[in-house]
Amino acid sequence: MNNFSQQLLRTLDCLVAFIDKWTLRTGHAVAWLLVLMVAIQSLIVILRYGFEIGSIALQESVTYLHAACFMLGIAYTVKINGHVRVDIFYRQFSPQKKAAVNLLGAVVFLLPLCVFIFASSFQYVLQAWQIKEHSSDAGGLPIVYLLKTLIPLLATGLLLQSISEIGKSILALVGHSPYSQAEH
Repeated sequence: MNNFSQQLLRTLDCLVAFIDKWTLRTGHAVAWLLVLMVAIQSLIVILRYGFEIGSIALQESVTYLHAACFMLGIAYTVKINGHVRVDIFYRQFSPQKKAAVNLLGAVVFLLPLCVFIFASSFQYVLQAWQIKEHSSDAGGLPIVYLLKTLIPLLATGLLLQSISEIGKSILALVGHSPYSQAEH
């Protein structure tokens, strides 16, 4: 392998490591939103059944947090290989075949999905920001536009992680294990 190819593989390795580190940190930060969601849901139950007080804003905040956890955590799920897979054949494949299947799946399905979600949501989110869309329920949260912003953020995070997965597959196919460099 020539010097240029080795440098290209090292660069790809660094990119994969950077994206994976970013995704892990984001996933761990998003996990704390689950704690907040449980606390707010507990507060809602205590207020409703203990004091007969209801709050639409608190109820909506649980929905918003749930959406944030799902949409911002999807890239993390891909990173840790936690997505659903029918692996009747896949589990018996060699690492090279698994890398080829992962590469094909990411390029044919995952990348186009990310681009489609981002492109189709852009105008929708922009319009929500232009009118500063708020809840249609009285007492609801006035930040629906922030909730809708999670859609292109989902696509961006998933796109970055799919680039990392493609990079890992390429590195595996050429026999270069990811994160092999000491600077990671």
